[in-house]
Amino acid sequence: MKLKMRKTTATVLASTLLVMGILSGCGAKSADTGNSNDKVTTISVWGMGEEAKSIPKIAELFEAENPNIKVEVQALPWDTAHDKLLTAVASKKGPDVVQMGTTWIPEFANAKALKDLTPYLDKYPGLKQENFYPGSVETGTYEDAYVGVPWYIDTRVLYYRTDLLKEVGYDQAPKTWEEMQDVSKKLADRGQGKYGFSLDVKEQSLAFMLARQNGSKLFDAEGKPLFNQPEFVGAVKYMNSYFENGSAPMDLGIDAIQGFRGEGVAPMFISGPWMVQLIQDQAPELEGKWATAVLPAGKENNFSSLGGANMSVFEYTKNEEASLKFVEFMAKPETQLKWMELTNSLPSSKEAWENPILQEDANYKVFGEQLETAIPMPSTKEFEEIAQSFLSSFEKVYRTKGADIQKEMDDFNKKAESIINK
Repeated sequence: MKLKMRKTTATVLASTLLVMGILSGCGAKSADTGNSNDKVTTISVWGMGEEAKSIPKIAELFEAENPNIKVEVQALPWDTAHDKLLTAVASKKGPDVVQMGTTWIPEFANAKALKDLTPYLDKYPGLKQENFYPGSVETGTYEDAYVGVPWYIDTRVLYYRTDLLKEVGYDQAPKTWEEMQDVSKKLADRGQGKYGFSLDVKEQSLAFMLARQNGSKLFDAEGKPLFNQPEFVGAVKYMNSYFENGSAPMDLGIDAIQGFRGEGVAPMFISGPWMVQLIQDQAPELEGKWATAVLPAGKENNFSSLGGANMSVFEYTKNEEASLKFVEFMAKPETQLKWMELTNSLPSSKEAWENPILQEDANYKVFGEQLETAIPMPSTKEFEEIAQSFLSSFEKVYRTKGADIQKEMDDFNKKAESIINK
C-alpha cells in the first residue's frame, strides 16, 4: 500500500514538474507556434563595457542567418560586471553567453560557471583552438578545460613621435631597454616640463610584462611567487629609473594623447590598439609624425602582454545549442573583421589576419608582429588581486626617494603568498 502511495505521489510530482517545465519553457525563452520550424529560441548575452553597445549590430547579422534564434544583449559596465557575474553564479541564473575578460577566466572557470567546450568541437568546428593564436587560446583554457573562445585580442606596443625622436638622434624606435632609457633622457633634456616616456603606473600588467622581458618566470613550478627575485626586482628598478632621472612624468594630470600632441610633453607611451583610432580622431594634425613599434627588448626578450576578451557559454544555460551557434558565429573571421570595423578591436582569428586591411596598414602590422611574442598574464584565480596589490607596492617605490626596492618586493612577495594561501 505504501509502495502504491509513493508511486502515485511520484507520478503526480513528475506530472507537476513536467507541466511546470513546459510552462516555464514557453514563458521564458521560446515561442512555439506548433510548427517546429517556427520555434524561436531567445538567448541572453552579457557584454561588458562601452564596446558591448555594438554587439546588437553583430547580433542582427547572426539573427539574419538564424531566424529561429533571437539575441537579447545586456551591456554591463566593467566596474559592476564582476559582482553581477558572481550573483549569477551563486543563483545559477544568468546569461546564456557571456563576454569574459581574459583575466577573469580562471576565477569563474574555477567556480564551474563556464561550460567546457571540448565535447562540442566536432559539431562546431569554428570553435576549435587551431583557428586562433596559441596565446589567445591559453587565455580561454583553465586546467585542461576549454571554457572561453577567443573573441578579440589586444597587446601592448610602443607609440612614439617620429619627428621628436629624430630631433634627438633616433631615426627609428628604440629596440632595447638601454636605447629606451637613452632616448627618454634625451627627450626629457629638451627643457623644463618635457619628458621622454609616459609610464602608466595604473597599468597592472606592465611590471609583470617587463619582468618577463628581464627573465622572470613570475611563479615557480609549485605556483610560488618570484617577485623578490633579481629578475623581477630588476624590472621594478628599471621602471623606477624613469622617475628617478626625470624622464617620466609623475602626476602630470593629462592623458596620453594630450601629452603626445603639440610639443610632445611625453612623446612615447605603451598602450593597446584602441589608441590608434583615438590619436587619429583627437590629434589629426599629427598625421605622419607618429608611429607604433614592437616593444624594446629587455635582457631576455620583448614579450608583451596578451589580453582581450573571450566568449563563454554559461554552465547553467537552458539554450545550449543556440548559445554554441552564437559563439561560433562570433568566432568567424568575417564576423571578427566586422567587429574590428565597429570597435577597432583586433581579431583573434588567424585567418582574419590574412585580410589586406591588417596586412597593409603599418600600425596593424606592428600589432601583428608583436602578437607573435605576446603571452597572457598567469592563469591563476588570484592574479587579479596580486596585480592590484603590486600597484600599491610600486607606488611606495616611485614616491619615496631612495626607496629600498628589494625590501618593498620582499614585502610584496609575502603579500602575494598570503593572497594565494588564504
